Amino acid sequence: MSDKTLSRRTVVAGLPLLLAGCAGGYGAISGEPHPVPFVSVEPGLMRQEVAYSVPYRPNTVVVNIRERRLYLVQPGGRALRYAVGVGRAEALNFHGSAVIGRKDIWPRWTPTANMMRAIPRYRAYAGGMPGGIENPLGARALYLYRGGQDTYFRLHGTNEPHTIGAGVSSGCIRLFNHDIIDLYNRVPVGAPVVVLQA
Repeated sequence: MSDKTLSRRTVVAGLPLLLAGCAGGYGAISGEPHPVPFVSVEPGLMRQEVAYSVPYRPNTVVVNIRERRLYLVQPGGRALRYAVGVGRAEALNFHGSAVIGRKDIWPRWTPTANMMRAIPRYRAYAGGMPGGIENPLGARALYLYRGGQDTYFRLHGTNEPHTIGAGVSSGCIRLFNHDIIDLYNRVPVGAPVVVLQA
């Protein structure tokens, strides 16, 4: 058997594994008020458990704006890491500590006055947009509070999964709908949140 034959056979045999590593995603979710479709996800953007030694207690949510990643601190120097999409300029206005003040399933979305000025088509939703797969807040929203007051900064799903891992949202932190559902199920109201800018 020649080296070329062996190499060709090795490549052919390994091709399914190679393709499996390149193609992936989150499966469709049924049993929701609105079906969540399959979404294709690059391997580096998939939710995963990672080593993460930080001075925060378990169940703290740490958002790293620069990395475009969110970490849910676990015991033993570990964390669940989620890819996020972050705001263009508005996300830079929020940093430091907060708590999850409330949580919502398929939340209603109402654009702010600034959003409607910047993006006139949002004026059609001045009275709010009901929850659903086309809603910009996606399947879940976690509302950040400081001193008992809403900061108007949210961790939420998205109707634009292709934007995860990029700096494109209107100011809050967006996750794949699959990931925000997972995070919503893991963290209670009152959980601490730390937003890091650098």
